[in-house]
Amino acid sequence: MQAQLFALLALALQAQSPAFLAQLRPAAREEALDIMKRADFAFETRTQPKHVRLATMEKLFDHPRLGAAMWRQCKFVPGFYAFTHPDGAWSVDDTRGLKGTLRLVYQRPGHRVYLVEGVAERGRLKVPIPVGARMLTSYRYWEGKNGFESSLQTWTALNSAVLGVLARTIRGYIKGRQDEFIVYINGNIATFGEFADLNPEDFHGVLKRDGDVMALREFETIFQRR
Repeated sequence: MQAQLFALLALALQAQSPAFLAQLRPAAREEALDIMKRADFAFETRTQPKHVRLATMEKLFDHPRLGAAMWRQCKFVPGFYAFTHPDGAWSVDDTRGLKGTLRLVYQRPGHRVYLVEGVAERGRLKVPIPVGARMLTSYRYWEGKNGFESSLQTWTALNSAVLGVLARTIRGYIKGRQDEFIVYINGNIATFGEFADLNPEDFHGVLKRDGDVMALREFETIFQRR
């Protein structure tokens, strides 16, 4: 009976799973399904058009270290630092107790899927315990008649059962904050992407002063065509 119930659960999950899961490698698909099964909440949101080229945004997505350096120089908060790993994953750290690692597990024109592991140290999110989470993120983006647009689906599994219960009781609040944060991040990246396209020399100087040699080299390659 237990085996039959487990099989039925697996079939139910597959029936409501997004189509992109079938395109993932087996290990990534298994991890994604596990996150969906354990998810404390799942949301979908769409951003407003931004006047920046899709090609520029894709270059920034592919160079997170450069994107983080440009983010810092614009004085956006929190001030992220990004680090790339030999396996292609990359991490972000705000140096104040918020860290995350992202793995790109699926990529096609206009669509990227990430598996994310994040942690906020005790007190960082105004709770008395560390908060860890695993996330499946499907990010679709395109260039519409009014500019760059995107939509995001996320499934988040918290590492604390207590926090999971609390999260479900304030689902509406969490969704609102998530939407705000996505709009904020997307809008900021689009802003400095557009500015770098229009005035690359102005950004070049501040990145030199920032001191991240790799980010500077990436900027020169992408925006100055060197």
